[in-house]
Amino acid sequence: MSNSHLSVPRGRHPGGGVRVLIAEDKDTFRQAMSDLIDGEADLDLVAAAADAQEAIDLAERLRPDVALLDVKMPAGGGPRATREIRRRSPNTRIIALSAYEDRSFVLEMLQAGATGYMVKGTAASEIIEAIKRADQGKGTLSSEVTADVIDELSGQLERQDREADARRRQHDRVKGVIDSDGPDIVFQPVFDLDSTRPVGVEALARFSPDYPAPPDVWFADAAAVGMLVELELAAVQSALSHMNELGRDLWMSVNVSPETAMSTDFVEVVGPDAKRIVIEITEHAPVDDYDALNAALKAFRDDGGRLAVDDAGAGFSSLRHILRLAPDFIKLDGALTRGIDTDQTRRALGAALISFASEIGVPIIAEGIETQEEVDALRALQVTCGQGFFLAEPAPLPAPEVMAAR
Repeated sequence: MSNSHLSVPRGRHPGGGVRVLIAEDKDTFRQAMSDLIDGEADLDLVAAAADAQEAIDLAERLRPDVALLDVKMPAGGGPRATREIRRRSPNTRIIALSAYEDRSFVLEMLQAGATGYMVKGTAASEIIEAIKRADQGKGTLSSEVTADVIDELSGQLERQDREADARRRQHDRVKGVIDSDGPDIVFQPVFDLDSTRPVGVEALARFSPDYPAPPDVWFADAAAVGMLVELELAAVQSALSHMNELGRDLWMSVNVSPETAMSTDFVEVVGPDAKRIVIEITEHAPVDDYDALNAALKAFRDDGGRLAVDDAGAGFSSLRHILRLAPDFIKLDGALTRGIDTDQTRRALGAALISFASEIGVPIIAEGIETQEEVDALRALQVTCGQGFFLAEPAPLPAPEVMAAR
């Protein structure tokens, strides 16, 4: 059948019948379906396509009332043809035709916008009835697939309900923390390893025991419901509320994502305390636009605020952060610090990072120190500062008595 002979004016039922487009790559089946529709007085065959792209183009030009589409035809298959026809000819109803009874094919077509799904081999009378029902906006599924599809759709709805309920709980938990002036904060001192005197503290968020998840889970939940920036800003505000309890010669570091650091509210939250604040950007936080981040941080750094790259040595991103952000501190990841006195590999990698930091004039802060031997090894490597449970555990301010010289 040549397309050149199928020019039909647009509009519903120009000749009184339902206008039908067929798309099927198998010649014999396409001809059989064409003959079936030609034999019905109240159906008009407007075109027959051999692949998805041809079906899309014909549907856009001819605007059929109903399109019968093969699920597995070339050029993208039935799902692509369905999506495009629904977009280009919104009034065209789609019926899927397939030899495949697997419910995944059925659901894919229904999700793409088909209103019916007929298994090849279905009685001709059922196919004709399905076309007429589709023209009336009604759906039809072959009996071979109906039970499976209903089960699958029911399962999908149940999963969607569970996921929506979980998101609501996440949202409510996070909003509750934000509305109650942010999470609780504990502070872990950072020490000069030579003098053993504290030089600053890291502010660490602690959340409700009613949902006993670690802080990274809370912040991940906040990100999942679009409230990461709000929660991080609430944590920063909560930490800064303790600034008057901190010795005047000590700085405070806070952990923020690039999104929060770039938000217009961040500089306002920090306010006049910028010169005593260090913001930590973790190795694990992707930065999509370093120029934009540097531009957003300019006012903060011009006011004396400082920047640390956290978790250095945990992956490749930290090196890129260092090169692109020019930090004031580099924090050596605890995975390298632990055992640095006995593990040759850790010592070699740590030494390389420490040497690099020394070359560019940036102090190293070693995290996760757990033993005196690690302190001694880090001193030998000329690490500037350190923190960890061996030196002092996180605690509320005012800070506990710092450890005696070690």
